[in-house]
Amino acid sequence: MLKKQLKDIFLEKKDAFPEILGQDKVKQQIKSALLMNRHIIIVGPPGIGKTTLARNIAKLLPDGLKHFIRVQGSPDLTAEDLLGDIDPIKALKYGPLSLEAFQKGKIFKADKGILFFDEINRSPEKLQNALLQVLEEGEATIGSYDVNFDIDFLFIATMNPEDSSTERLSDVLLDRFDLIYMGYPETKEIEKEIVEKNGEKLDIKFPDNLLDLTIQFVRLLREDEKLEKKPSVRASLGLYERAQSNALLNERKTVKFEDIKEAVISVLSHRIKLKPSAKYLQSPKEFINEEFKKFLDKHEELNESGDVP
Repeated sequence: MLKKQLKDIFLEKKDAFPEILGQDKVKQQIKSALLMNRHIIIVGPPGIGKTTLARNIAKLLPDGLKHFIRVQGSPDLTAEDLLGDIDPIKALKYGPLSLEAFQKGKIFKADKGILFFDEINRSPEKLQNALLQVLEEGEATIGSYDVNFDIDFLFIATMNPEDSSTERLSDVLLDRFDLIYMGYPETKEIEKEIVEKNGEKLDIKFPDNLLDLTIQFVRLLREDEKLEKKPSVRASLGLYERAQSNALLNERKTVKFEDIKEAVISVLSHRIKLKPSAKYLQSPKEFINEEFKKFLDKHEELNESGDVP
């Protein structure tokens, strides 16, 4: 049923995901996988729109987000949280092995919709094994119960391969998915459009050339070989929003360069991680300060007043 619905939508609409700017190859691969009812894992760093993309897929279905069931991966998540468990009150009333005593988990709510599993590689091995049985056999064993999962759903998961505080996904579980790799916005222009579209706005003017430089600095940091963890689009959004609020607090109607400068450490220093070869030589705060100073030296058009002529 879901396959037919998505086929009609994908063939009718040239761009089925208008809220996602850029990422044309990613969107094409997702459409290709979903047309064949393939379960997918979107792989990429934080803050690039993986969750937004999954919600866009759900919006294509007749009931929209009604059947978009989100599960947040974490080390303490159990199979019972996802699949279901025994309700102790009902067990006393109907008996511990009665079907009436079984309380269905989140996966049942995803029937005719999407089960979105955010950061699947943060889930413990026991839960991964339970998922494997569901995806392979359509059933799972929970305590004394053999539960049949006669439900029609798409399984969309995300994972950040650079996160070290995760569980390794087994090869047999990964074999049940297609992996789709998603990266940062392809160009500065696309990232600028994302920021302007999604960032909070005050009654403050943000000059285009200043915004260009702001985004350019974030994108340059992503290319730095000293960084293990790179700033995402959320960093660009943060600078965009904080520069406006700084201008407002300074009783100005237009953002100046000093407004961005005041926000750089607060917005960026915790969003990066230095590689071991660099982190013992300087802190993230010192690194951002140094790189920002270098960036300023290359852009002499920033005059003393903080404007861009």
